[in-house]
Amino acid sequence: MITVISLGGSIVAPDAVDTPFLKNFVALIREFLRADAERRFIFVVGGGGPARVYQKAYREIAGAAGSDTEADWIGVMATRLNAQLVRALMGEWCSQDVVTDPTQAAAMTGKVLVAAGWKPGFSSDNDAVLLAERFQADTVINLSNIERVYTADPKQDLNAKPLDAISWPDFRALVGDEWTPGKNVPFDPVASRRAAELGLKVICAAGRDLPNLRKILRGEAFRGTTIG
Repeated sequence: MITVISLGGSIVAPDAVDTPFLKNFVALIREFLRADAERRFIFVVGGGGPARVYQKAYREIAGAAGSDTEADWIGVMATRLNAQLVRALMGEWCSQDVVTDPTQAAAMTGKVLVAAGWKPGFSSDNDAVLLAERFQADTVINLSNIERVYTADPKQDLNAKPLDAISWPDFRALVGDEWTPGKNVPFDPVASRRAAELGLKVICAAGRDLPNLRKILRGEAFRGTTIG
């Protein structure tokens, strides 16, 4: 059983690295690995605070001459730093290098595979979808600082309501089709398009709520939104 988790950079390194979260997250994953010999995990790690800080610096200095492609590459490099940290923390469970091209990922040799951003044009969410396709997983667990999908942006619409489930057409109508570096949506629009085409299920949940993640991994009732 392979579980693909898109691990948002906003929970790994919101500003600095969140060491208490990572310590507890790794402990939880190790618990599941020890309990089930067939369990496998793929983690795709986002850029978080480092990506935003460096992208902001780039845009301030470059001004109108700046490009989305360069800003995206900066974000990709931040994901690779975060992913290398997660890989190192998984120790003996992860025997392979960080994956930076999901279309060329080799077969898993350990119980954990860690991936980072690939290239401009989308976020690491899309890499998670491509790895789910590559390894024939039917679900991506998207852990971020967003607890649920809402009917609208709750920061802008006081009447926005949280959703337990939403279809791909309705979700894509909410997030649109275009990706811009640093875009803050529950799941990347480019990733959403491909996930819809594949018929993938995506679970969006609050990444720091590890008791809730335990419920998701056990197949129990959880707090979050299922897309699909």
